Amino acid sequence: MIRKVIVGTGVGLLAATLLFGRDAVSYVRTSVGYVTSSVKESVPMEFQIERARGMIDDLVPEIRKNMHVIAKEEVEVEKLGRQIADAEANLERDRSELKRLAGDLSTGNEVFHYAGRKYSSTQVKADLANRFERFKVSEATLGSLREICDARQKSLDAARQKLEGMLAAKRQLEVEVENLDAELQMVAAAQTTANYHFDDSKLGRVKELIEDLRTRLEVTQRMVNAEGYYHGEIPLDDTPPEDIASQVTEYLGLGQPETKALAKD
Repeated sequence: MIRKVIVGTGVGLLAATLLFGRDAVSYVRTSVGYVTSSVKESVPMEFQIERARGMIDDLVPEIRKNMHVIAKEEVEVEKLGRQIADAEANLERDRSELKRLAGDLSTGNEVFHYAGRKYSSTQVKADLANRFERFKVSEATLGSLREICDARQKSLDAARQKLEGMLAAKRQLEVEVENLDAELQMVAAAQTTANYHFDDSKLGRVKELIEDLRTRLEVTQRMVNAEGYYHGEIPLDDTPPEDIASQVTEYLGLGQPETKALAKD
């Protein structure tokens, strides 16, 4: 669908340019931006979050590639360090030999013995000159190696920092995506709660039904009591009703009338 929109927009842009000139082009471009924005807004956020996760996962090959480059450079720098250490050892040995030959020549002797062989002072001087030239070349080479090693070490440190930054950024992006996902879930839950409307009319009907049942139950209970009262056992003794005066006196707590009269006499 998006491809059709882009192709159609391109055709419209060409036609507008031919018919109406450059002013129409701006309108078409504005329409393109509006359509693109509308298409982006129509994509579900869940899909965009999964897309973000996929883009983060796509960083892994680049990170591994940088790790391989750094590991290889570490090996090269270590190899260069060993080469420098060997060169320093050789240079120190050459320096010691130069000092020895120069010291021997300073004695003014014409013949010198080294390793069981005899050499003239001229031969020793020539050998000393050659050794001195090689020493200066070796010393310059060692200086160059040190500079190269320092430069490569700085580059290696920068690459390590870049890798650490990429890893930290990847972790931060993962955290942000998970936070977005959690917030999206909370928003979805809030929308579900907001969109749910409880039917009060149903609740009212249930309450009314319960009230009707309670009323019917009370009426039924009273009917049962009434039937028991009107259809009870037949009384066998004819008990005369109490005197009304005695009932009133007892209810009011006045005591027996005869007793009060006797007390007055």
